[in-house]
Amino acid sequence: MDETHISLAHGNGGRYMRELIEAVFARHLANPLLNTQADAVTLPEIEGDGEIMMTTDGFTVQPLEFPGGTIGSLAVHGTVNDLAVSGATPCYLTLNAFIEEGLEIAQLDRIIASLAQAARAANVVVVAGDTKVVRRGEGGGLYLATTGIGIRPRHLQLGLDRIRPGDRILVSGPVGDHGIAVMLAREQFGLRGDLMSDAASVFPLTQVLSTFPGLRFMRDPTRGGVATVMHEICRATDLGVRLCQTAIPVRASVASVCEMLGYDPMFLACEGRVVAVMDARQAEEALARLQALPQGEGAAIIGGVSAGCAHVVLETELGGERIVEQLEDDPLPRIC
Repeated sequence: MDETHISLAHGNGGRYMRELIEAVFARHLANPLLNTQADAVTLPEIEGDGEIMMTTDGFTVQPLEFPGGTIGSLAVHGTVNDLAVSGATPCYLTLNAFIEEGLEIAQLDRIIASLAQAARAANVVVVAGDTKVVRRGEGGGLYLATTGIGIRPRHLQLGLDRIRPGDRILVSGPVGDHGIAVMLAREQFGLRGDLMSDAASVFPLTQVLSTFPGLRFMRDPTRGGVATVMHEICRATDLGVRLCQTAIPVRASVASVCEMLGYDPMFLACEGRVVAVMDARQAEEALARLQALPQGEGAAIIGGVSAGCAHVVLETELGGERIVEQLEDDPLPRIC
């Protein structure tokens, strides 16, 4: 394949499209289950006595490559994390690529290579996919859409309906890294930095948390961040959430950018963190187990669930309190 940029011919079903699929997608994603000549694939039976779980997601990040990841690795992590926080072991992915005319093929190759590397690290297999090319100006360079399949043990029941007053809330590490890393990668506001996105598989974290019978609920705080997860808890349970500002882990670099630009790190996206609600009697042990993992060194208990008004209340550094309102505007578009 001699072309250097995507043309509309790469989406017409002919030779150019076949060569693109073979030279980029099949080369990086090759596995016994991926048949680029078939319209459907047969999956091996998943071992274990569990429930089959499925999720779907789309990814439109700008820029397509950023410190700590690409839209490709982000697509894998975002999909497997949705399965993981539901208590499932991720197994299979499908991938749809919507490529804008004019995208540099070398960049596409790097992105799919990072996607394949992330899939191998997460122990998931891309088993099917599709490629479409849209006209110049009709896309953001590259959009990806995924479907994930996993298996959850039948005994593991998680959900917002299981949350009770007195439960504790944990987060697996510093918040806001991904949102600020992407913004800095755009060199917006004249700012630059070397902060890395936290994008990663959270399965090792959820695997540990799932061993605790007191685990109630897990969520990955992507769009809208930790604060949006808290509001989700309040709406679903009619219970209140109280958070301690000094307990919420935030890197100094993230806090500095937020202070300069007026962002609240609690509303910024994370792509490699878990928020968990746990029976208070097991919260400290769960925290210690998380902190023993490389991915969970910065884990913390950040608050708890309370009876009464269904508000998110933040206890501030100065000893006061304020209600954390729901997110209205999108502070950082195209972050996931």
